[in-house]
Amino acid sequence: MASRSATPLALFLVVILTAVVHSRAGGIAIYWGQNGNEGTLAETCASGNYEYVNIAFLPVFGNGQTPQINLASHCDPGSCTGLSSDIKSCQAKGIKVLLSIGGGAGSYALTSTQDARQVATYLWNNFLGGHSSSRPFGPAVLDGIDFDIEGGSSEHYNELASFLSGYSKKGKKVYLAAAPQCPFPDAWIGNALQTGLFDYVWIQFYNNAPCQYSPGSIDNLENSWKQWTSSIHATKIFLGLPAAPAAAGSGFIPVADLNSKVLPAIKNSDKYGGVMLWSKYYDDQTGYSKAIKNHV
Repeated sequence: MASRSATPLALFLVVILTAVVHSRAGGIAIYWGQNGNEGTLAETCASGNYEYVNIAFLPVFGNGQTPQINLASHCDPGSCTGLSSDIKSCQAKGIKVLLSIGGGAGSYALTSTQDARQVATYLWNNFLGGHSSSRPFGPAVLDGIDFDIEGGSSEHYNELASFLSGYSKKGKKVYLAAAPQCPFPDAWIGNALQTGLFDYVWIQFYNNAPCQYSPGSIDNLENSWKQWTSSIHATKIFLGLPAAPAAAGSGFIPVADLNSKVLPAIKNSDKYGGVMLWSKYYDDQTGYSKAIKNHV
């Protein structure tokens, strides 16, 4: 009798442990849009390598400027409506597609609460669930907005996040993401992250020696990871990396080191979401996402 009753209990414990392990499995996010040789958006999603795609960038907004997208040679700013079918094909595969605003080079700043409100309204009507006669990507409804703020002013992004989050009440959820640098707190988006409104935070663990991986040592990266995960309220936090040595000045992690040393050290975090890669073009050169996918 005792042996028969113990067996279901043992099976139950195995199921629970399996669920816990599975709950910490991560995904891969990629930035797409800054190199015409990286393939189409539809091809990116069809690869099966990614769970999140950030279309980059909307580098002009705020301060009274007319917002403008820049997708390298994929399409001219006024002729990108063909992306609508690509976006829908990505979403049909369960991939979340976000628009990334900002970037390392652009003209953007929020000068007031009203400015933040106007930018939020523009994003809602032109890329999310609102209505506009001139939607840059056509009728497709993106899943959310990624804040890749690397210049200008750090002011009013908390308000922009709040205004965008408020649109979730109108139906489809507006997901919010951010790509801060690994020094904590981030100089540009740190205040906005304190709102707790962000679903995904992909931290750029590169081009910053004090908090990135160095050959043979994960201490700096691991300590920074622990500070971020203990200090920021976000649904999921991602390890942001260059997909190739040429993609950043420093911070590239060889696949073997990432799979055997780095990921095992950070995946025990309840907030662990996976890995973000810059960018699709560089990933094509190295096959980095394919090499790490089963370990993320």
